[in-house]
Amino acid sequence: MHDVVRAVPFLLPSVTVPGSCLPLEAKDLVFEAGGKRLIDGIDITLRSGPVTAIMGPNGAGKSLLLRLLHGLLRPTQGEILWSGRPADREIASRQAMVFQRPVLLRRSVAANIHYALDVRGVAPAERRARLDAVLQAARLEHLAERPARVLSGGEQQRLAIARALSMAPEILFLDEPTASLDPASTLAIEELLQQARASGTKLVLVTHDVGQARRLAQEVLFMHRGRIAEQTMAGRFFAHAASAEAQAFLEGRIVL
Repeated sequence: MHDVVRAVPFLLPSVTVPGSCLPLEAKDLVFEAGGKRLIDGIDITLRSGPVTAIMGPNGAGKSLLLRLLHGLLRPTQGEILWSGRPADREIASRQAMVFQRPVLLRRSVAANIHYALDVRGVAPAERRARLDAVLQAARLEHLAERPARVLSGGEQQRLAIARALSMAPEILFLDEPTASLDPASTLAIEELLQQARASGTKLVLVTHDVGQARRLAQEVLFMHRGRIAEQTMAGRFFAHAASAEAQAFLEGRIVL
């Protein structure tokens, strides 16, 4: 059965922490593995507000860049700065990441979210409100007590996103969150992401889906061979990509 979801208003936990961890800057970022340079001297700045889509052919380094920015990998060279300073525990608490394949606990839907809130140190009095809000946002309230791992693929991904949003992150990284999902499930997730943006969360999305980038993104970062070929506003990118590689990608040609 497909996950059919209609957009209706709801309230996600808003980003209300004083100050900001943004802009996020990568300076001369390099990552090497197995004797190969996979990320090659990247300089970017990501600011609050627009949804940023990271695009490019397979092997361009999109997922690697996302993991470096999130802090899952340590760069071989260069630095990553959050509002001018290196990452620390506070910065880590103000960001979240959702992977292509959801990583869920062997617990109920509600317990997955409750556990994340507990680990993050959210006050018990606030946990129930946040739990209810994100379950409603993700249209999972009727599945709250069902084991998370028996959900459909689309439901599992909505749970993974809801769990991340329950912590009211200032920035949410998403790595191909709708890959291999049917159109109805994709629509449900995109609606959830639109509401996340409205709540104040900066979204940085790796996607191979040009249509999805057109629907969601206001900014595009196009990668090729571990480098940034261009970073520009989405409208300009889709109307007239500046690099030959991006033009070929948008035309559906193979980019090596």
